[in-house]
Amino acid sequence: MTESFTLHDLAALIAQRAQSTADESYTKSLLVSGTGRIAKKFGEEAVEAVIAAVQKDRNALKLEAADVLYHLLVLLQDGGVSLQDVLDELAWRTRQSGHEEKASRTG
Repeated sequence: MTESFTLHDLAALIAQRAQSTADESYTKSLLVSGTGRIAKKFGEEAVEAVIAAVQKDRNALKLEAADVLYHLLVLLQDGGVSLQDVLDELAWRTRQSGHEEKASRTG
């Protein structure tokens, strides 16, 4: 790998492609198709990542994890939630133990 690429870069690219046309961009076609389709794609990719992990297929896990991250960021874009919002939540959660954090959630 020659250049550093971050999730922030991917989120920015998704936001940029959200402004294009569905003919030009797979990302835009997902966004136009609605939350249900985006969520379905995310779920499918997550299941494929789980299968790859259980099968101990390192390369497939890498590929599926990339798909999971991409589709999650598209889902966040669709829901109006920024990557930074999610990272801020994770930062807040790491200030306490996982057990304490789970106990503090309602519902």
